[in-house]
Amino acid sequence: MRPVATPTLKNFINGRFVEPNGTALLDIVDPTTGRLVARAPVSTPGDVDDAMTAAQTAFRSWRRTTPSERQRALLRLADAIDANSYAIVEAQHRNTGQPRATIASDEVAAGADQLRFFAGAARLLEGKSAGEYLPGMTSWVRREPIGVVGQVTPWNFPFLMAVWKIGPALAAGNTLVLKPSDTTPESTLELARISQGILPDGVMNIVLGDGGTGAAIVEHPVPGLVSITGSVRAGMAVASGAAKTLKRAHLELGGKAPAIVFADVDVAKTAAEIADFSFYNAGQDCTAITRVLVHESIHDEFVEAFVAEARTRSTGSADDADNYFGPLNNVNHFGDVVRKVAALPDHAVIATGGHQIGTDGFFFEPTVVTHVRQSDAIVQEETFGPVITVQSFGSEEDAVTLANDVNYALASSVWTLDHGTAMRVSRDLDFGAVWINTHILLTAEMPHGGFKYSGYGKDLSMYGVEDYTRIKHVMSSLE
Repeated sequence: MRPVATPTLKNFINGRFVEPNGTALLDIVDPTTGRLVARAPVSTPGDVDDAMTAAQTAFRSWRRTTPSERQRALLRLADAIDANSYAIVEAQHRNTGQPRATIASDEVAAGADQLRFFAGAARLLEGKSAGEYLPGMTSWVRREPIGVVGQVTPWNFPFLMAVWKIGPALAAGNTLVLKPSDTTPESTLELARISQGILPDGVMNIVLGDGGTGAAIVEHPVPGLVSITGSVRAGMAVASGAAKTLKRAHLELGGKAPAIVFADVDVAKTAAEIADFSFYNAGQDCTAITRVLVHESIHDEFVEAFVAEARTRSTGSADDADNYFGPLNNVNHFGDVVRKVAALPDHAVIATGGHQIGTDGFFFEPTVVTHVRQSDAIVQEETFGPVITVQSFGSEEDAVTLANDVNYALASSVWTLDHGTAMRVSRDLDFGAVWINTHILLTAEMPHGGFKYSGYGKDLSMYGVEDYTRIKHVMSSLE
């Protein structure tokens, strides 16, 4: 049998797939096996410049389209996503190892739905009404597209995060240059492929590459805004790079989400639901529960139930239908999670898990760590894997203090049957999202974004679309 050639991916610039200017290549690896599945170019500053030129040229006409025209284009793209679900799922599974059913429902179907929201949002941008605020003068506000925007997406939800970037940008009338993660580019390229004939040439451009390529996008003089979903370290680099040309930055970064469990809950039911939200996508979700804070009166009972639930969240199978979650995304991240677990202090106890599963790929056991202290690195730093800590608290005030005592402020949840407790704690939690008796669920109509080291700016909702606009005051004499 002849060996199957490893495909070399291409950039998508000005409506077509093109060869890069440089020769350097990145290996794209299937994390379920560790085997090479594709190679991607390391795009050069010249490639980025070509993409920016295409986007800048396309903006001249795209900005003149009416909201209804942009709506129709995005609705057609959403329909094309649904029609091409199988190809998108297979492309992403090669790069992430996520269960195919999860990709199909939680990214492809959800992405099409959210794109339809953004299509409608194109026709709902608002501003102050016109009025005479000075004698003889009428003022009004124009909400305009920014222009070209630069975007960088992560590897944990590659397709959905691409939709979160392109949806509001295009709805508001911008054009874009987007770089997907260097380990998971293929589903984004599928999105580019199906956009042909729907979006005008140059409106959406995809360049592949590494951190240097991302920096070239951020520091390029053309974009008026750069947006990234990624790590705190990457977000700080983007903010610093954007500052060199005073462009705006939109940052959705890390998380260290607490779930506060009060004594009045159904322990078994709550443990099961928190396990779902903790180990989903192998914990590779900045909103995933990573810290469980449990009232001292039910701590031991909860730990026993939670450990039992963790042991039922399966992974490591060659058949992804048997997995609740897939592998860690890449060898570097896998090594990082392994090192963090190995570096646990002596007082910490691994109640279950803590090891690699098998020898192929990057599968890691669902892991529960107890007897941790607030100052421990495993409590304070993002692990981004299936590793959950459990701590106890005595009072409501103690629970809020422990929950807020980290640098991250993206997501949190409160678990209680008492309405007053839920209202007080949700008010006092210093996080961009608070769920009550649930977690991680998102809807296109509601904003998503954090505070502190979790970044700034909102994804989803009308707030997310407004982030991709600028405000202009126009005044006219009545004479």
